[in-house]
Amino acid sequence: MASPQPALRLWQRQANAALLISPFEQDHKVLRSLFHEQGWKLYETGCLESALNLLRNRVASIVITEKDLPTGNWKDVLGAVCILREPPLVVISSVNADDYLWAEALNLGAYDVLAKPIERTEAMRVLNSAWIRSGKRYR
Repeated sequence: MASPQPALRLWQRQANAALLISPFEQDHKVLRSLFHEQGWKLYETGCLESALNLLRNRVASIVITEKDLPTGNWKDVLGAVCILREPPLVVISSVNADDYLWAEALNLGAYDVLAKPIERTEAMRVLNSAWIRSGKRYR
């Protein structure tokens, strides 16, 4: 008889798992490589609609979203996660990661902003910091 464990895992927040929402293949390529090297789990999608399905299943403790998506933007992502019982932290990625975006993002509840092109060292710093904070939020 098969163990129910795998099915249950989908409904539990996974430590060191993130959801990437970006229409840009380069973002996926860089983060996929980084996550693979670190042994972390990365869920990937290019649009808000499929991201919402994954978010409902609480698969990740961090969401990395492109600032502007084909059918929405980072504020739509933030709005979608804030209604969840245990909302993941939101990190915004943008080629225009200036002081205005950073201040607006933090004031509205995002965790951080990643400048693009994504640098591996900076991504590691932000993700490690976010996972530490996320772990403290739900203990």
